[in-house]
Amino acid sequence: MIKRDKMKEPALIDRHEFVVRFSECDAMNVVWHGSYVLYLEDGRESFGKHYEGIGYDDYFKARIVAPIVNMNINYKQSLRSGEKGIVETRYIESQGAKIVLQYIIYRASDMEVMATAETTQVFTTLDTGEMQYVCPDFYVAWKKRWLGTKK
Repeated sequence: MIKRDKMKEPALIDRHEFVVRFSECDAMNVVWHGSYVLYLEDGRESFGKHYEGIGYDDYFKARIVAPIVNMNINYKQSLRSGEKGIVETRYIESQGAKIVLQYIIYRASDMEVMATAETTQVFTTLDTGEMQYVCPDFYVAWKKRWLGTKK
């Protein structure tokens, strides 16, 4: 599990606000642990819209998908039904053909940390599921645009 003070300095950050729905909570009226995975997904979607060129449509146009191969979530406190939260998604540069994102989920009212997380995604072809060991062209172009890197 990652600790907030151990998180790498990100190159790109996006923040997405959400409202906890009743259906995301358990019998104690706190967010069920599995619902946090959905908040991470919301963060990835928002990140892809904010930093154009890396959204789900861009993957499909390139005939690529990027399944998650590793996910770690560290739960700190609980959100409750009706509360607003913020998922902060941080892009962590990697030399490999993968995408590493770190997340901090805050309670919006006081910016208390509710959870931290990290995901790793790898590139595979849409048609065969074959893993890609080099970065796809669209991802190289995206990194060049937003990070100024050529790899």
